[in-house]
Amino acid sequence: MKKLHLLFAAFALVFVLAACSLENGSSSKDGDKAKSKDSLTIGLSISTLNNPFFVTLSEGAQTKADELGAKLSVADAQDNASKQASDVEDLIQQGVDLLLINPVDSAAVASAVEAANAAGIPVITVDRTSEGGEVVSHIASNNVAGGVLAGEYLTELVGKGAKIVELEGVPGSSAARDRGEGFNKAIEGQLKVVAKQTANFNRAEGLTVMENILQANPNVVGVFAHNDEMALGALEAIAATGKDIKVIGFDATDDAQAAVKAGTMAATVAQKPEEIGSKAIETAIQYLKDEAVDASIPVELELIKK
Repeated sequence: MKKLHLLFAAFALVFVLAACSLENGSSSKDGDKAKSKDSLTIGLSISTLNNPFFVTLSEGAQTKADELGAKLSVADAQDNASKQASDVEDLIQQGVDLLLINPVDSAAVASAVEAANAAGIPVITVDRTSEGGEVVSHIASNNVAGGVLAGEYLTELVGKGAKIVELEGVPGSSAARDRGEGFNKAIEGQLKVVAKQTANFNRAEGLTVMENILQANPNVVGVFAHNDEMALGALEAIAATGKDIKVIGFDATDDAQAAVKAGTMAATVAQKPEEIGSKAIETAIQYLKDEAVDASIPVELELIKK
């Protein structure tokens, strides 16, 4: 009987030690989880850092990440949809807690968003949308409304029936599509678009494309470019002709605002990229802390003119 009591006591001791071990293991796991919440890593796949607008957006995101104690890992897609897909895969492999994606191409980026979804990593799109995959939130200015602002002001400047040019952004990007939609809605029945061509949001291409357009259309009196880089390129081409052609851009970069102030550019639509980047980080952290976030977060627009 005495041996039986000792055997039961031994079993009881083993049970207690096992329970304590499990409890300590649970506490450690909870501690690791809390630690991960305090040291969040956010990935940012940005379309290009060869554009002042996106440089400012990235800087706004970095500043807010530093302020809130999060680590930000930035990958520059260099306006290449294939590279962006590879960049997103790298960020997934790094084990980021959340992905911010500024798509090069809204259709092409869908597979990258779906890859993040499959890995259990939430995605927020910035400035441009994704046409596929699950996205927690989209943070951007209302590009359609910005296009309307540009169209209405250009009509006011050049008058009804005037011949104008539209320089389009990267084909497939939601920004190019939406800005063009708003602009054409505003000028319908008011202005005549004699040339519409992409310059891929690039200043050098804006110069070359505008030179070619002016040779074929010498009576053009106005230009709407889907971003400031193309607008500034167009201004160089126009300056060489000595003509007075009203140019409106989009983004309100420092160079564009200086051109507006100098009177060489008629106007630019301010999209506030620093605020977009900052809001993206704020929203990411709110979501990771299980706080509710809006599916769409707009950033106000403003027409900058002299």
